[in-house]
Amino acid sequence: MSTETALREQICLLAKSLFERGLTHGSTGNISARLEDGGLLVSPTGISFGRLDPARLSRFDAQGAHIDGDAPTKEMPLHSAFYDTRSSAGAVVHLHSCHSVALSMLPGADADNFLPPLTPYGIMKLGKVALLPFFLPGDPAMGQAVRGLAGKRSAVMLANHGPVVAGKDVEAACNAIEELEDTARLALITRGMSAQRLTDAQVQAVVTKFDVEWDD
Repeated sequence: MSTETALREQICLLAKSLFERGLTHGSTGNISARLEDGGLLVSPTGISFGRLDPARLSRFDAQGAHIDGDAPTKEMPLHSAFYDTRSSAGAVVHLHSCHSVALSMLPGADADNFLPPLTPYGIMKLGKVALLPFFLPGDPAMGQAVRGLAGKRSAVMLANHGPVVAGKDVEAACNAIEELEDTARLALITRGMSAQRLTDAQVQAVVTKFDVEWDD
């Protein structure tokens, strides 16, 4: 099995897992991964994560031209922004996961650090998550907003829309976006209950021990 064939199958397997566990629904969400030749494999537009076909994934060459497969997701500017600004990005995942979207709608959210420090794992896998304002789906301004972060964030939350996470590979990106959703769920479950959050010192200890990107 070629490396590209294996990656195509992995994308579809992980996407189906996300769909079957309710992390995205209908035909929402999109996923992409970098190939060894610098090109990209991208989920097509309007297709459910539960029914992606490895042979029909959109294929881009290293210059960004669509050369094979079905028409790509309309959120390509969002994906391209992460690849262009983060050299470590090997995959990008965008979901419409319920709890993170709900948390983005509530007052008091920190736009610079969207997720509260509830567990070490959200910090380890995501760093600080930037909360971006609402954009119309497919608006290239979403990509411009990500570029405006200058590669300093691996994850953003699109208000009233959904999270987007870049990782070193598809599995890492999927694991990280699941951590984002679970942290948002914990935040909602414990909202108004005076939950014990990690202290600033504990957060810094996690950042130091696990070498987390954590800009001021």
